[in-house]
Amino acid sequence: MADADRRTIEAGTPGEVLMERAGSAVAFAVRRLLGGTYGRRAVVFCGGGNNGGDGVVAARLLRAWGVRAEVVMLGGGAGSAGWETAAHRADIAVDAMFGTGFRGRLEGEAQRISESLRERGFPTVAVDIPSGVAGPTGEVDGEAVTAAVTVTFAAYKPGVLFEPGRSHAGRVELVDIGIPVVVDHDPGGPSHPDGAGGGAAVAGPGAVTVTRCGVTEAADVARWLPSRAPAAHKWSAGGVFVVGGSDGMAGAPLLASRAALRAGAGIVHCGLPGHEAAARASGGEVISRPLPARGGALDAAATGIVVGSLGRFGALVLGPGLGLAESTRTAVRRTAAEAGVPLVLDADGLNGLEGDLTPLRSRAHPTVLTPHDEEYRRLTGRAVGPDRLEAARDLAARSGAVVLLKGPATVVAAPDGRAAVNPTGGPVLASAGTGDVLSGVVGALLARGVAAFEAAAGAAFLHGAAGQAIGTGLTAGDLVRALPRTISGLEADSPET
Repeated sequence: MADADRRTIEAGTPGEVLMERAGSAVAFAVRRLLGGTYGRRAVVFCGGGNNGGDGVVAARLLRAWGVRAEVVMLGGGAGSAGWETAAHRADIAVDAMFGTGFRGRLEGEAQRISESLRERGFPTVAVDIPSGVAGPTGEVDGEAVTAAVTVTFAAYKPGVLFEPGRSHAGRVELVDIGIPVVVDHDPGGPSHPDGAGGGAAVAGPGAVTVTRCGVTEAADVARWLPSRAPAAHKWSAGGVFVVGGSDGMAGAPLLASRAALRAGAGIVHCGLPGHEAAARASGGEVISRPLPARGGALDAAATGIVVGSLGRFGALVLGPGLGLAESTRTAVRRTAAEAGVPLVLDADGLNGLEGDLTPLRSRAHPTVLTPHDEEYRRLTGRAVGPDRLEAARDLAARSGAVVLLKGPATVVAAPDGRAAVNPTGGPVLASAGTGDVLSGVVGALLARGVAAFEAAAGAAFLHGAAGQAIGTGLTAGDLVRALPRTISGLEADSPET
């Protein structure tokens, strides 16, 4: 963003103009949060950089509207007031102390101000990013401002998308102040940061190309979803083969299978270890198939049967509930290497690789990996760490697969460096089986002909949106049932519909 600022100014837009636009956007956010101006008081905490300049502009505009706005400069100086007195009188605060370039931890006066704002509990509007939050990662070392609203400029910053910065940011308002930022991705990829759909961004004078990352939006997903042909039948609509299950874990592959059907697959077969498990799972829309078993777990001999059965299927989902028996791990590695269709590796499909990415690199068809943090650690031998974008990109580059790194603000990364951050979902999805549902949705989109990167990003968005629509107390089965309504809502809102 510093580079984007500089290029915009070099192209002829004065820095003072950008500051006026930013400060104006902040002032309007304060006004909306206050619900009026007459008799209201605001305290604006300003640092010495551009972030502080935005705060000074916001204070001037608020005064013009009738708000009694006091400016407190860090370290004192002209226009300062004792910050404790100013905060005591205020109805609202503006945090303009530090911007996206902040590193380290808040100290001294800035730390005390942040603590006071949190203790008093009155609403705070943060300028670009809450002070104390690291812009590239969302890390917080010690104290950080907790805002009700964060007004961010030109593009989303990772710090307001990833925890704990996401929780500190409150509601994020993205504002265009005339800094042209273009995401370097193929048309149809994740959306331009200013909210325009993928491929809609046009580079103007001074535009800067940022690392190939966007925030997935509903319009993106609606565009990616394919429509069924008038003469479609169950196989042309997309067939998914799900392989999973072990003693006591047959529910996981069945959840993935039902999710694939609800996400638009025309037919789904679910391969389970042993005739008894397959018989118990039969009787519904999902076609259960027995696979060779050893002691209740998938036997290595299952590979030949699964691979030989994939001729009419559009995708294979491998892993939900498989367990980690030695015969199963062997089956996972062989099947991953030999499957001649797009592959989703989830749960014990990932664990079964035991850190060996060789079976993935040799594949001629797309692969999507769906690890959560612990599965990522088992697969790579190291923790995800604070930079989730970098972690996902690294695994994608080393495996040759699209990586869907689950968590708060799920990241999807492709081997070529493209990445998408998912804005839907959150802690409401912390329920057993929801990951199995996600793998089924990815499999359905792959089977329907959606490219691997878009299938993963679209599935993450749909999965999270369905969860948000249900709310607290959802079960994985609720999530499966909510998928058609979520997808239909996107299709109805699509301008192409």
